[in-house]
Amino acid sequence: MLSSKKKYIVNGNSGIKAQIQFADQKQEFNKRPTKIGRRSLSRSISQSSTDSYSSAASYTDSSDDETSPRDKQQKNSKGNSDFCVKNIKQAEFGRREIEIAEQEMPALMALRKRAQGEKPLAGAKIVGCTHITAQTAVLMETLGALGAQCRWAACNIYSTLNEVAAALAESGFPVFAWKGESEDDFWWCIDRCVNVEGWQPNMILDDGGDLTHWIYKKYPNMFKKIKGIVEESVTGVHRLYQLSKAGKLCVPAMNVNDSVTKQKFDNLYCCRESILDGLKRTTDMMFGGKQVVVCGYGEVGKGCCAALKAMGSIVYVTEIDPICALQACMDGFRLVKLSEVIRQVDIVITCTGNKNVVTREHLDRMKNSCIVCNMGHSNTEIDVASLRTPELTWERVRSQVDHVIWPDGKRIVLLAEGRLLNLSCSTVPTFVLSITATTQALALIELYNAPEGRYKQDVYLLPKKMDEYVASLHLPTFDAHLTELTDEQAKYLGLNKNGPFKPNYYRY
Repeated sequence: MLSSKKKYIVNGNSGIKAQIQFADQKQEFNKRPTKIGRRSLSRSISQSSTDSYSSAASYTDSSDDETSPRDKQQKNSKGNSDFCVKNIKQAEFGRREIEIAEQEMPALMALRKRAQGEKPLAGAKIVGCTHITAQTAVLMETLGALGAQCRWAACNIYSTLNEVAAALAESGFPVFAWKGESEDDFWWCIDRCVNVEGWQPNMILDDGGDLTHWIYKKYPNMFKKIKGIVEESVTGVHRLYQLSKAGKLCVPAMNVNDSVTKQKFDNLYCCRESILDGLKRTTDMMFGGKQVVVCGYGEVGKGCCAALKAMGSIVYVTEIDPICALQACMDGFRLVKLSEVIRQVDIVITCTGNKNVVTREHLDRMKNSCIVCNMGHSNTEIDVASLRTPELTWERVRSQVDHVIWPDGKRIVLLAEGRLLNLSCSTVPTFVLSITATTQALALIELYNAPEGRYKQDVYLLPKKMDEYVASLHLPTFDAHLTELTDEQAKYLGLNKNGPFKPNYYRY
């Protein structure tokens, strides 16, 4: 956990105001896992987003072709084969999904229209590692329209939409991802994005830090030409601050995760809706009257708790931070230690960003049919590896749903093997992802076009003005009308009439 960390808040075209936070302990990036067969089981318990003990096939519908995409020879309609997806023939269906997503991503479409003529990313070579969904496809095609070349891999082995990956490949994007990758596949896909003859990235867009880690470990010389890193997850940002503290961060990095538009919309509002969707799709359960414990009351935890409370669930909260803990109490939730309620709750949800939040001891004490899932980015919060023992039986119930059965017949319901529930088992609201994707696009534009010396080898936050701009692009969707300050009012408050309207220390 971070007791303090280092932040720089970017002050537009000049100046930097420092807010310092440092990581307590040095932690190096996880090492590359040992190579395994594509169908073999992995016992890795590294902290990468690929920690698992599963076969690739187990996360593919039984109706799908079981042949690994790595063993297929596929070309798109133009004869291009620089991609690796499940089935290129699904491209037409994927294109329809992308077109639907475009309708709910007004800011990206507006940005594409406004900046297309200027091509602010002309010459940019962006390598990305994010969830490959219809919303990501809209972002990638926007980056392409703004002049960038992109190569992409998935940051999660479950969340890739195969038809969307096919549509991107058909459009000429080098995409290396499919739903149900093995751990070895995961790293292979990242390497195919990075290690290509005649092409070298100069920008990184990462979600979780695995891509950044891979380049640092395998191709460190690439950073001589890389202008910056844009990172959107808690896990990835934590890793960047560790590198910064250790003096190993050799390019500027933009912390999108802690931008207001990411924290307050993606983390809070998105999870408030998608937690119910993920649970309902996988378990068909009714929430009214169920006892739920949510581990962590950050923005993600707040969203989960609000949704479950509204559905009539009895919600408990665990927290380490007294401020977040007090917020939970004031919001009407009972603050407990996990050990105090573990025997009685029907659902356990983790969203801390930490590791070993739910241990084998907790799992042993759970009631029969308790549902266990994770809403954090990485799969380290639930000690799934401890359940891979001879005395326990695993039973696949449906895609992404496992029964883990004890010798006495007790069973728990484990969702997505402890990985991110909403993107693994359901979908997330497109409109909210539009906010995050627009923030990512603007961060890439800012870092790529920044004059030499504006950003040092450190981690920065987006300027407040940029956050406000992203929000303003989404207001027309609601036919919303902002009130404008008069000259007298602006002078009284000491503000520019056009913003920014809040100081950097303001907590929304």
